[in-house]
Amino acid sequence: MRAELLSRVLSLLPDPAHAGRPELAAYHAMLRDYPGRGGKGIRSDLLLASARAHGVQPGPAWEGALWLAAALELFQNWVLIHDDIEDDSEERRGRPALHRLHGVPLAINAGDGLHAYMWAAVHRAGVPGAMEAFLEMIHRTAEGQHLDLGWVEAREWTLTEGDYLDMVRLKTAYYTVVVPLQLGALAAGAAPHPDFLPAGLALGAAFQIRDDVLNLNGDPAKYGKEIGGDLLEGKRTLIVLHWLAHAPADQRGAFLAQMHRGRPDKDPAFIADIHRWLLESGSVAYAQAYADREAVTGLAALEGALAGAANPQAAQELIGAMRTLATRDH
Repeated sequence: MRAELLSRVLSLLPDPAHAGRPELAAYHAMLRDYPGRGGKGIRSDLLLASARAHGVQPGPAWEGALWLAAALELFQNWVLIHDDIEDDSEERRGRPALHRLHGVPLAINAGDGLHAYMWAAVHRAGVPGAMEAFLEMIHRTAEGQHLDLGWVEAREWTLTEGDYLDMVRLKTAYYTVVVPLQLGALAAGAAPHPDFLPAGLALGAAFQIRDDVLNLNGDPAKYGKEIGGDLLEGKRTLIVLHWLAHAPADQRGAFLAQMHRGRPDKDPAFIADIHRWLLESGSVAYAQAYADREAVTGLAALEGALAGAANPQAAQELIGAMRTLATRDH
């Protein structure tokens, strides 16, 4: 994230050097761990771009936008701590996941702590409507996460592309695109355009599908997550659902046998075979083409929503950034 946002985030978090006990110093260090690892700052950048497009300039309104952006980064980090636990992930941003370093109970507690500091940042922003936007974002994200985790728990693979899209629009689109766009408008004292919702749902789906593609064929140095981790975690993706509908019976059977096992019990050799089958199929290209269509739809809606923007140049920069985001290579 931006250095100015990281400094704001850290200003809210307790300093381990001032803890009265070594155990609390360790807790305070855990709170700072994920924020300090960096990250791309995609969502906070989008929020600030939206604020500029809506006419926010340096001053009190920009200060409010910066605090909302810091709150969004705190949201991202506490959610990732919990997400890594729920997915039994090994890595986050090139280092062991927090629960791998400190155990599940302490990592959950650190995530809970960051959640509370997120609300402190929202309060510091003092932007009318921001609390309601954050609540909407958390509710929708949790619903999408429930769909995702519920399918994994039930070993459910009789799913359609529509099921997948329902999940990613809830789990990814609201906090990645819809709400950052809305928060930028709110920081300017403007009512968010109603077309931010359809634009954000389409662009968020494009973003997630592209992320699914990169999880199979991305550059590990750029991607920052475990290549092939979605297979080990049994994630339902558009790629896999399309492949299952066309796979040879023996490959399908081998896949389902592995996916009915928990991550520790999966056979790495079989997972490597499945990874290769997916890359050799046409399903990756199918998913990428689907993402491209979603991006076109979302960008058209976004352009319409920003047609009368207070800062036309900033609005065009925002649209360009969204185009890059939907077609990114890392």
